Amino acid sequence: MRQVTHTFVTQTPGPGLHDVTSPIRSWCAEQDVEEGLLTLFIRHTSASLTIQENADPDVLEDLDSFFRRLVPEDGPYRHSAEGPDDMPAHIKAALTSTQLSIPIVDGRLALGIWQGIYVFEHRARPHRREVTAHLLADL
Repeated sequence: MRQVTHTFVTQTPGPGLHDVTSPIRSWCAEQDVEEGLLTLFIRHTSASLTIQENADPDVLEDLDSFFRRLVPEDGPYRHSAEGPDDMPAHIKAALTSTQLSIPIVDGRLALGIWQGIYVFEHRARPHRREVTAHLLADL
């Protein structure tokens, strides 16, 4: 077995889903692995990871709108020290995923044709986000 790790850094422009598929796909290809498992983990409590449709941007807008309605900024939250968007961001991150597992098959991410990997930014302002990758593969 072979293990490789890497940390991807992305600057989010603000709330919404931000595609990080391309750098992750490129890094996996550089590892020259035929079969394996990629685990991605976001190192933050106010953003998350998701696999979503990459063809129609309305899907991403609808998801973001849904979570904004589900967890409004003006809720009755105790935690407010970091601004009105912080506690809702923590709740959204708790409702979504902080890690993903994606098989590597025949040297490629086993994503479906319409699937992409996204950092789901839940804060109102731009943030620097880190996604750590762990690739476990057969030699």
